[in-house]
Amino acid sequence: MLNELNHVLDYIEDHLTDDLSLEVISEYAGVSDYHFRKIFFYLAGLTLSEYIKNRRLSEASMDLLQGEKVTDVAFKYGYQSMDGFTRAFKKWSGLLPSDVTKKGISKSFPKLAFVITVKGGITMEFRIEEKPAFNLVGVSKRVPMQFEGVNNEIVKLAQSITKEQREEMHSLQNIEPYEIVNASYEAEANFLKEEGDLTHLIGVLTTENQVSDQLEKVPVEAHTWAIFPNEGPFPSTLQETMAKIYSEWLPSSNYEVINAPTFSFTKMDAQKIGYAYSEVWTPVRKK
Repeated sequence: MLNELNHVLDYIEDHLTDDLSLEVISEYAGVSDYHFRKIFFYLAGLTLSEYIKNRRLSEASMDLLQGEKVTDVAFKYGYQSMDGFTRAFKKWSGLLPSDVTKKGISKSFPKLAFVITVKGGITMEFRIEEKPAFNLVGVSKRVPMQFEGVNNEIVKLAQSITKEQREEMHSLQNIEPYEIVNASYEAEANFLKEEGDLTHLIGVLTTENQVSDQLEKVPVEAHTWAIFPNEGPFPSTLQETMAKIYSEWLPSSNYEVINAPTFSFTKMDAQKIGYAYSEVWTPVRKK
């Protein structure tokens, strides 16, 4: 997968002045649009569209340093108006395009290259399971995407669960894992945007369809699931596992992630403060 990603970066580089659609790029990569965007996001730390914008503005900056006219550079990189280009360039660099031409100062954003880094030969434990269709049932809210530390909005969501909601969830729970899960889905524009929210649900898995109005029901189709157990300080170990799934395991596996809820559960260790066993369930399919 890393070789394919680097080929795609070369393709993007050769077409920075063209109309680059994300769908065409994913087709060139030979994987689904959603899978490619999500893998790219976790590997690069920014979305594919943000990367393309940064590379275009970086090349535009170099062209301005070479003395090209601002109007020519703006249209060359796909901006339909001078105002649009000026706003984007100022937001990206903190400079006006005219500052570059007049003062000879600039900013750059180099092309990315993905490499494999092996750290101590550590292997990731996982298992693959087929699961029939089920419903995620629980309470949910839109929360900001956060990859490190405790997400306070999720804490508030957990604290909002009533006794009645908890009792109904437990009565509905009838499919593995028999745990309270944290599920994430509907990320802002499916990782098309650099920042944003996703929907987070705290609840259970059930095959029951009759659910009261006090809980939300999210149908999940039958899928293959890659399951990653992990144990250690919470939440850092769980978050590190999530990152490794997308940055290390998926690129080197024969699976691609699909657009369905990812969920996890956590069991805190009563003997060790801040220590927990967790499992991350990721929906996948064979390439």
